[in-house]
Amino acid sequence: METLAALGHGFSVALTPYNLLWSAVGVTVGTAIGVLPGIGPALTVALLLPVTYNLEPTSAFIMFAGIYYGAMYGGSTTSILLNTPGESGSIVTALDGHAMAKKGRGAQALATAAIGSFVAGTIATGALTFVAPLMVKLALMFGPAEYFALMVLALTTVTAVLGDSLPRGLASLFIGLALGLVGIDLQTGQARFTLGIAELLDGIDVVVVAVGLFAVGETLFAVSRHRFEKEEMYALKGSKWMSREDWSRSWKPWLRGTLLGFPIGALPAGGSEIPTFLSYLTEKRLSKHPEEFGHGAIEAVAGPEAANNASAAGVLAPLLALGLPTSATAAIMLAAFQQYGIQPGPLLFDSNPTLVWGLIASLYIGNVLLLVLNLPMAGVWVKLLEIPRPWLYAGILIFATMGAYTLNNNLVDLVILWVIGLLGFGMRVLNVPVAPCVVGLILGPLAEQQFRRALTISQGDLSVFVTHPIALSLLVIAALLVLIPVILRSRRAGDPEGTAISH
Repeated sequence: METLAALGHGFSVALTPYNLLWSAVGVTVGTAIGVLPGIGPALTVALLLPVTYNLEPTSAFIMFAGIYYGAMYGGSTTSILLNTPGESGSIVTALDGHAMAKKGRGAQALATAAIGSFVAGTIATGALTFVAPLMVKLALMFGPAEYFALMVLALTTVTAVLGDSLPRGLASLFIGLALGLVGIDLQTGQARFTLGIAELLDGIDVVVVAVGLFAVGETLFAVSRHRFEKEEMYALKGSKWMSREDWSRSWKPWLRGTLLGFPIGALPAGGSEIPTFLSYLTEKRLSKHPEEFGHGAIEAVAGPEAANNASAAGVLAPLLALGLPTSATAAIMLAAFQQYGIQPGPLLFDSNPTLVWGLIASLYIGNVLLLVLNLPMAGVWVKLLEIPRPWLYAGILIFATMGAYTLNNNLVDLVILWVIGLLGFGMRVLNVPVAPCVVGLILGPLAEQQFRRALTISQGDLSVFVTHPIALSLLVIAALLVLIPVILRSRRAGDPEGTAISH
């Protein structure tokens, strides 16, 4: 009952005309950006961080949540019509969605994606409403040692999961940790790595780094790879409504995709890619028409799209309750919280209930707005695909530069933006994940603070991190996340030799 009362308060906040406006702006911008190939929710939120600097926090996060949900849906439009996923969670949708578009059933593919997103998003938001407070009760048992261990787990998770190579992930993390050391040491008052530049005494602005890595770096990388050739796009033909058979073949995949997406999204190693692939495989196994998969099976669009959107709600559970980012977009939203001087975690539910419950309530509203927006306006979003890419990329770079300058109105931020942007471009060329860098910059100083606090309480005794059961458990999980992939790779590499010897 306490949770329902808090949610009721959240609706009273989210349903004010001012916040409704920001929710509508968020889902509209999110869908529009999600439709554009290669521009996902992480880049969009990063790009808008400087713009919302003077916005009231609750309204800003209601808009960010709308952008997140909208972009997760919008990626399906390019996947279906262009065979170009707007973000990683829409890769699976492209397999059969584009095949449906080739057969003139693009409108039905977009409809099952929109309705599936609504169903999954609503159910998953309901799960978030009740799961997040349970996570908070667990986290309230934490002291400095446990918080340090939790942050080590967060750093390790993002490093191990977001990317193909652990060494590259660690390299990205250490760059972020190094950037986090710049500025005044809060305990000693000493300046660290400021190079005598007064503007660096407060540290490197997380927003500048996020915009540089995601907006500037991603855009430069997209420009370097894109040949600006016109892609083949399949127009929407015939009826835009799903038939009775389409409905009967879609509703079970929507529910199964939701059941896969939310819990996997909430896990530290979750994200949206794993549940979408699992959903595809599940639907193929359960389908009465497995031969249609790969050639335009509507279940192969319905299930993965539901899993994709359910995972978005799942990602928000550990972010809000524990301050634990499990995806690139969650890392950027963590930067957004820091922009307002707010630290996500168990205390957030007590210190700022209006923001938390207003944000959760806005997700229900955003899902309805997305459905209203996307079913009748599919043709409008398709028109966005005709924007010339050079104009689009130039606009992003100009917008990012202006936004970074308006944060503090100094040129040092612009220099940092473009240095970090070029670094982000180089990281993408070398296939180094950028999310660990942002997470390292944000959580590094907090982990250092909790580490010192734990040592102060224990009078310098390092055993405090292994004598507390929760801290020890979290550190063991973090160690396993690093060691298990290394062991598995070494065993795989050793297999061929073993086979040769046996022969």
